[in-house]
Order: sequence, then C-alpha cells, then structure tokens
Amino acid sequence: MSLRVVHSGLRHYDPSTPKRRRQRAGRFSGPPFLPDGWGSEDEAVRALEPVETRPLPVHELGEHYRRYRLTDATADEAMGRSLRSFGQASPVTVCGRDGRTELLDGFKRKSAALAIGWPTLSVRFVAVDERSAKAAIFGLNSVGRHPCELEEAWIVQALVREDGLSQVEAAVLLNKHKSWVCRRLALLEKLSAAVKEELRLGLVGPALARQLTRLPAGNQEAVLSATRRETLTAQEASGLIDLLQGAGEEQAAFVLAQPREALRQAQGVPPALRDPRLSRAGNWLVRHLTQASEALLRIDNWLRTPGERELTARDREILRPLLLRLGDQASGVAEAVLGPDPRRPT
Repeated sequence: MSLRVVHSGLRHYDPSTPKRRRQRAGRFSGPPFLPDGWGSEDEAVRALEPVETRPLPVHELGEHYRRYRLTDATADEAMGRSLRSFGQASPVTVCGRDGRTELLDGFKRKSAALAIGWPTLSVRFVAVDERSAKAAIFGLNSVGRHPCELEEAWIVQALVREDGLSQVEAAVLLNKHKSWVCRRLALLEKLSAAVKEELRLGLVGPALARQLTRLPAGNQEAVLSATRRETLTAQEASGLIDLLQGAGEEQAAFVLAQPREALRQAQGVPPALRDPRLSRAGNWLVRHLTQASEALLRIDNWLRTPGERELTARDREILRPLLLRLGDQASGVAEAVLGPDPRRPT
C-alpha cells in the first residue's frame, strides 16, 4: 500500500511529479507524502487508503509512536472536557505493527478517554510501512496546525538515522526542502544534551536553539546562561553568537561576561529595538532619551571640530537662554524618573 499525494485545494494528483522526484532522489523508491494544505483530518486520512473504521478498547491502542510527540497535560485536560461535552468528533488513526495496534494520531484522545473512563474509542485502520507511518504522523498532525520543530526533528532523525533515508529522500517524503531537513537534524545532532533537554521541556525556543547550533556544543550552555542573565533579545543573542565565532579565549570571556557592552562596541551590530527588562513605558522613554543623547553627542562633536566652533558673542547671547532651558528640562526629566537629587540644595 502506498500513500497518495494530496495537494491543497481541489487540484488533481499529478503522478509524474513524484516519479521525477523519486528519480532525482536516487535509490529511494517509497512514495512521497505531501501533507501541506490539507483542509481537514478526514481529507488527510483519505490519503491513507485503504481505511477501516471500528471501535476498539482503549487499552489496546499502543503508543510506540508517542516518542515523536510532546506531552501536554493542559491539552489532555482540554481534550477530556471536549469528550465529555461533545463526544468523539473523529476517529483516531492507527496502523498494525508487529501484531499490535499502534496509534499514529490521537494520543490526546486516548489519554483523555483513559482519564474519564471511556472503554473504547472509534479508530481508523490504515496500512502503512514504517517510513510511511512516520510521514503519516507528520502529515496528520499538520492539519490545522504545524507540529513543533522538536517533533519534526524527531521524525526527520528517525527517517534518516533509523530508516536509512538520505536527507534528500526524507525531504521528498515529507514534501520539504533539503535545507529544512538539515535544520531539523541540526536541532538534535548539533545541540548539547543539556540544551536539547531544555528544548524538549519548552525552556528554550526553537529560534534560539537554531542559533545555538552555530556554536560548538561546549559553548552553547554558556551563551544560554548569558542570554538569560542579561535577558537578551533574539536579535542580541544572534549578534552575541556572531561575536563568539572565531573569538579568542580572552575575547570570548569578555563577550560572555558583558554581552551588551560587547555588542555596543562591535561595529555593524544593530541595537536592540526593545529591552525586555523594561516595561512598555520604560522602552518608550529609553528610545527618546537615546535619541536626545545622540543629538547632543553630534552637537558636541561638531563644536569640537576645528573651524566649526567659531561662534560669535552675539550667537552665545542668543543661545544662552535655550541652553539653560535645555539643562532645566533635562534636570526635570531626571527628577521625574528618579526622584529628587539629594545632592541638590532645596
């Protein structure tokens, strides 16, 4: 049995396209699996014919493929409430493997059914081989949302390392570009064990994890620690990693100890648009204070340039009230933000 290609909308299946892709992929002869654009779970399952639907005891549903999905207790509880209120809206999808019935999709429904004491669930049986089973998990869980990058990485790694597909073949099977497969593999194979565990627990976001793969595994935890300590933005963390690449031991120590100062000193590293340590009001104020400070710095540099600072006595007479008022306004802003200066006489 093979998986038929399902394109988005009502466009028809073109058998020549996957054939050409298989020829380009080399030795891979398995069917491509194109989940993008599926409008519903039913439409997705129709790509996995033949299909048989019947009730089955919940305890008979194996979870061999659960390792490719993250556990979410909150989502399981929400599914339990949904089953109580509305019943089972759609069957879970299963396949046969080594004499057992294994879930491909419906892990939350099984957990919820066990929690509320349901004895059976409606299941759909599909006949797929091991490679196609993994592709089916990817496709069925792309309906309505995309799997998280870690779940995608688990599936890609299993196809490449366990099932022996090349990265090109895995890309064809999942209807993705080879670079997408390469990035998912890097999430698991270029990250340190500690960072991978934090990624699995949701303590590290995929965007930061992808940036960390640019560094040797031994440096990743130090960067992660500096990012958290200084509450760096994603843009700043990327700049920090840029600075560390090729840096000497002394330079790396400075960058990790004072990342914002290192970014400020580095040429071509844009400043962060928002400081996550500040509130919305604090970010508004720092943006305008920075603009005012930069304007004063330009004036100061201009005044210190020979030939440009030849102000006449008349100029100074006219500018004096403006400068005094500017000083008073700066003092007023500082007092409004920081409170009265104890050094200033009352």
